[in-house]
Amino acid sequence: MNAKPLIIGLAGGTGSGKTSVTRAILNALPPESVAVLEHDSYYKDQSDLSFEERLKTNYDHPFAFDTPLLIEHLEKLQRGATIEKPLYSFVKHTRLPETQLIPSKPVVILEGILILEDERIRDLLDIKVYVDTDADVRIIRRIVRDIGERGRTLDSVVDQYLNVVRPMHLRFVEPTKRYADIIIPEGAENTVAIDLLVSKILHDA
Repeated sequence: MNAKPLIIGLAGGTGSGKTSVTRAILNALPPESVAVLEHDSYYKDQSDLSFEERLKTNYDHPFAFDTPLLIEHLEKLQRGATIEKPLYSFVKHTRLPETQLIPSKPVVILEGILILEDERIRDLLDIKVYVDTDADVRIIRRIVRDIGERGRTLDSVVDQYLNVVRPMHLRFVEPTKRYADIIIPEGAENTVAIDLLVSKILHDA
């Protein structure tokens, strides 16, 4: 494998199957050769705000992310350095005091809804992937995730989806599809696309 890491960006709407595609790649490659960064980990620290103020944050807008820190970390990984990835609490809606050490590895996967929205991030990606899944499937997956993993109520998830997530998806996420090198319909269920992507990674890494 090359000395410089191969950085793969996995974008797509909420619930599109980005994490499943990441798992499929991890299952196909030696585990010690892959590092994973979640864009969600790079939400801005909001510890200076009250909990009520944090609830008002639009987490589907590019301004919600600490993009300079993410870019700094991607550049460090490119140079072979270890980073301290932030950890974010979706219950407290702010960063945790702890961080996670992520060493540079031959393959780095960056996963998140808006990673193709910022040109500075796109320029650091060697392979840009957009996971394209129907909206009805995505909202069902989001409901199951947010209720089961993030302690949300059904009403709050639906309200947020209709008033924030959907309009932000149409404004910021969907348009980034044009920047993708590869578009994967239906996520990890598309085994042909996954096989082709893994072959490309093995060839380039």
